Amino acid sequence: MTEVNTVLPPLSERSNILRWMRRNLFGSWSDSILTILGILIVYWVLKGFLTWAFTIAEWQVISINLRLIMVGQYPVEHTNRLWLWLGFLVFLSGNSIGIWARQSKYAVGLLIIPVLLALLPFGPEPRKWLIALTVTGLIGWGLGRSQPEALKRSVIVGWVILLPIIVLLTNGLSESETGFMSIVKTNLWGGLLLTFLLTVVAILFSFPIGVLLALGRRSELPIIRWASVAYIELVRGVPLITILFMAQLMLPLFLPAGWTVDRVVRAMIAMILFSAAYLAENVRGGLQAISRGQFEAAHALGLSGFQTMIFVILPQALRLVIPILVGQFIAVFKDTALVAIVGLFDLVGIAKTVLAQPAFLGLQREVYVFISLIYWVLSYGMSYLSRQLEERLGVGKR
Repeated sequence: MTEVNTVLPPLSERSNILRWMRRNLFGSWSDSILTILGILIVYWVLKGFLTWAFTIAEWQVISINLRLIMVGQYPVEHTNRLWLWLGFLVFLSGNSIGIWARQSKYAVGLLIIPVLLALLPFGPEPRKWLIALTVTGLIGWGLGRSQPEALKRSVIVGWVILLPIIVLLTNGLSESETGFMSIVKTNLWGGLLLTFLLTVVAILFSFPIGVLLALGRRSELPIIRWASVAYIELVRGVPLITILFMAQLMLPLFLPAGWTVDRVVRAMIAMILFSAAYLAENVRGGLQAISRGQFEAAHALGLSGFQTMIFVILPQALRLVIPILVGQFIAVFKDTALVAIVGLFDLVGIAKTVLAQPAFLGLQREVYVFISLIYWVLSYGMSYLSRQLEERLGVGKR
């Protein structure tokens, strides 16, 4: 038997950049040609974009309308309420990173994003709030890291009540304009604020509905199975814009006289129903990947069918489809742009409003590049958190 040499080369040789380039970029003549072509294309694209961004683009359209892009026409005197729930969100994020992502080298870096945002052309008041958000997040991280076991339950409760707090502070309580937390009508919500709320509500409510539909499609009761299949196939057979139009234009026709449903709520319901159908199929794929032996082992332990599904099957199925679920969540986030077609002023709707101003005609590139950057940063953030969760749970590893 020949002896296999398992001795690694010296560290200096393994980490040599020239050796790495020769092996990965210039390993053959075809690789060398493709590498050179790729470098030329990247250089051409970057040179053109950077030249435009730093010498031609008129970014004052963004600096002047930055507040409009972020919160729409939300009244200035009530924006402190938005900063309050944002501070609570950042504090919980810091707690969660300190408790569940203690080993991550880059997770703490997420908490300094508000300070980086302060470099944007906000006024002095928003800059103070952004710096305060970073301090709040770091305090939350320190508490979570120092007392992880004591704070776990409280942090989970905080995440559960976060959405009601966001909706309460954003919407308000009092009908009187001078009362405590006066109501801000949803027609004043817009920009990133509206996009964020639509995304969060659609994801949180479509997920349990999608799980129930997936279980219903596998049910042994024919009426439940047929109803689940009919709903999933009907919704997946039409585009989202059709459901949005039905929610905005046709739903009022079926309501009793005098009944009205807020336009933002209608858009949320449409997105929840649409996303739930796709999530159901994603979850069903995870359920089908679980072997029959898992069911038999659970039954042998005396677990009921409900207990088997909740404590044995669903956790494994959801763990398997984390990448697919996060991909669906990112799609939901980007699909919120369609609400601009039905008259709501999300990021895309606000962009159209900005470009309709006579002073900013012809500046479409600057506005849409900035809006695209916001979409990319938030989408990449969700993707990054998904990879961290997959790594922690060992998805794809045996």
